[in-house]
Amino acid sequence: MSDISTIAHSAQRRVSVSTGDGVELAVREYGRRDADLTIVLVHGHCLRTASWAAVRAALLRDYPGARVVCYDHRGHGDSATASRQTYNLEQLGHDLHDVLDAVAPTGPVVLVGHSMGGMTVLTYVNRYRHEIGTRIVGVGLVATAASGLADAGFGRLLRNPIISVFQSAVRRAPRLMQQVKVLACKVFAPVVRAAEFGDRKVSPQVLALAEAMHNATSIVTMASFLSAFKDFDRTDALALLSEIPTLVLCGSADLMTPPSHSVAMAAAVDYADLVTIDGAGHSVILEQPARVAEAIARLVGRASSEQVQIASLALAA
Repeated sequence: MSDISTIAHSAQRRVSVSTGDGVELAVREYGRRDADLTIVLVHGHCLRTASWAAVRAALLRDYPGARVVCYDHRGHGDSATASRQTYNLEQLGHDLHDVLDAVAPTGPVVLVGHSMGGMTVLTYVNRYRHEIGTRIVGVGLVATAASGLADAGFGRLLRNPIISVFQSAVRRAPRLMQQVKVLACKVFAPVVRAAEFGDRKVSPQVLALAEAMHNATSIVTMASFLSAFKDFDRTDALALLSEIPTLVLCGSADLMTPPSHSVAMAAAVDYADLVTIDGAGHSVILEQPARVAEAIARLVGRASSEQVQIASLALAA
C-alpha cells in the first residue's frame, strides 16, 4: 500500500509517497497530469532527481504534452532514510511500484533508469511481469547492466576484500566514516571525474552538480547498496522486454558500466534501440542530456505508436 500527500502545486508538483514499509519518498511531477503517457525517470546510486534535470527539461521543451515523474530513492536526496537492511534492489523495485500506484495509477508508463536506476527497472520488470505490455509500454536502460557488474571496468573493485572492510567500518562507526567520506571525496575527485565523465571536457557546473550529489549521500546509504551490485543478475528480465519498445544507451568511455554490458543487454532484447554516445562516461545524462532526451523521445514515440495500433485493433475487433 502507498499513500500520497501533495506539498505544492506548480509546474513542478512536489508530492510525498509513503512506501509499504512507511518510508517517505520525495517525488516530483512535471507536465500535464492528463497526458496520454507518463515517463518515469529513475536515478542512480548516490544521485538524486536533479541528475535528470537537463534531460527532463529537454523532454518537456521538445514535447510539451509529456508528463514526467522523478523521485529520490530511499536514503537519497530529499527522501527519508531507512534501515540499511532495506538498501537493496528488491526493495527499490517495490518502491517504484508504490510510486507508480500513487502518481500514475492508470494509463501507460515508460520507465527509464540510469545506472542503479536501470537495475531497479529490471528488478521491477522481473517482479511485475504481468504489467509488461499492459501498464509498462516502454523501457530505457541507461549506463547500466543486467549482470556481471563485478566482471568489467571499475566494477571489479566490488570483489576487492577492502569493500567488506569498508562496509564493516561504516556499520561500526557511521559518523566517523561520514567525516572520512567527505575528505575522501575531495582527495579522489579527479579519479571520480575520470570514471564518470569519460574523455570529454565537462563544464564546471556539471562537475559541481555531480560532486554535490555524491557528497550529500550518507556513507551508510553509499556502503549498504554496494552489496546489491556484486551479485546482481536480472538477465531473466531481458526476454520480457522483447514484448515492448526498449532503449539501451551508454557512453563509449563509461568505466563504471562499460559498453559491453549494453551490447549484451541489447542482444537479448528483440528490436532494442542500442545507442552509444561517443566519448561520454557513466554520467552520460549529465554530459549529453540532449542526446539522451532525443533517444528517450524516440522510445516514447515507438511506445505511443504501438499503443495506437493496439487501440485500433481493439476497435476493429
